[in-house]
Amino acid sequence: MDNQPEQPAKESKKPAEPEHSVSSSPSHRSVLSRPAVRAGRPKSGVSRKARAGLLAAAFILVSVVSGAAGGYLESRSVNTVNGSSLMSGKKVVSSESQLISQIAKSVGPSVVSVNVSITSAAAPSAYGSIFGGASGSQTAQAAGTGIIISDSGYVLTNRHVVPEGTDSVSITLSNGAELKDVKVVARTAATDNLDVAFLKVGNTEGNKLKAATIGDSSNVEIGDNVVAIGNALGQFQNTVTSGIISGFGRTVQAGDASGGSSTESLDNLIQTDAAINEGNSGGPLVNLNGQVIGINTAIAGNGAQNIGFTIPINDVRGLINQTIAGGSFKRSYLGVRYIPLSADVAKQNNLKTTNGAYVAPSLGNGSSVIAGGPADQAGIKEGDVITAVDGTKIGQTVSLTSLLGRHVPGDKVNLTIERGGNNQQVQVTLGTLPIT
Repeated sequence: MDNQPEQPAKESKKPAEPEHSVSSSPSHRSVLSRPAVRAGRPKSGVSRKARAGLLAAAFILVSVVSGAAGGYLESRSVNTVNGSSLMSGKKVVSSESQLISQIAKSVGPSVVSVNVSITSAAAPSAYGSIFGGASGSQTAQAAGTGIIISDSGYVLTNRHVVPEGTDSVSITLSNGAELKDVKVVARTAATDNLDVAFLKVGNTEGNKLKAATIGDSSNVEIGDNVVAIGNALGQFQNTVTSGIISGFGRTVQAGDASGGSSTESLDNLIQTDAAINEGNSGGPLVNLNGQVIGINTAIAGNGAQNIGFTIPINDVRGLINQTIAGGSFKRSYLGVRYIPLSADVAKQNNLKTTNGAYVAPSLGNGSSVIAGGPADQAGIKEGDVITAVDGTKIGQTVSLTSLLGRHVPGDKVNLTIERGGNNQQVQVTLGTLPIT
């Protein structure tokens, strides 16, 4: 299942960017159409026809247009999970269907539909490519999914569900209550390959919010059973599907649903065959303990069946803790680009170890160690293999991104580095990711 090795992909030169893995095989680098959002003609209603290509599991939208321009907005929607541990109770579940039913009942109250109003200022460039680029004001009403992560009202979703330019947000609870006192309090930058955002509910109007239980994505294995819950097609709230974990460490390129040029890189994704429908972006993938192990973000289209992609929850753990504690977050920053090692990649590059993050030498496209960044200051060089963080080894289900995602700027981490066949310890003080 692993990608075949090749040299690191070209990276655009930016002042700084979050460290991320580089796909080792372009043939496995799927092109997703960004938010599984539909390109809607200027009319009321939700378009249900799937676009070609890999569709990011996005949210559905209804375009409301005034002026000469037509409207299309990309977005992705999400499923949410509420999590009490179902396997630790005294009740014995006699069948898989009963277990899934219990998970749905337990997690459902932590799943919300996210309703968004976005002006043309937030609209992607696809507006022009589809409708000729005519000027005029337009508003898109979109629907996605979110996960309640604290009883105090914080909700986790995808950035593309509530992009820059979002005018208003409301959420609908599993009991049907709509809460309108909702604000976007934090989101990753548009250039960041971690596609997440956080909402805060102010007035709950007497409704008690139930937080999902956050699991550990490093413990999942291929073949594990999982459940997805979400706002399918932006119409069918708390739709429940089930499947298995199909793969780890996937890297894809997500483009807009119109086939336009706007794309974003998504990496270190979990692959699942649980049905993730449009309207499911931002919601969770749940293990059989009812714990959130991922945020559903993208789906494959163009004839592909049951190929969905999820952000591992461990990649977001540090941001969750920061946001709940202080209402916002800062992204920690190491400053390297790397290739997740496999036996094939190690053999091609004459490396002794087969597990780790390989800081591969560049081919004149900018150094894989960002100049002046924390890694550069600590002496990390191209050709190094980072094999562990604070003693925790990097492997198939434990990525460098996930291990660093637990930390905040200013934290000191001890990296185990293999250089020239020899191991050494390097201490790095993580920086704050610059907004570029």
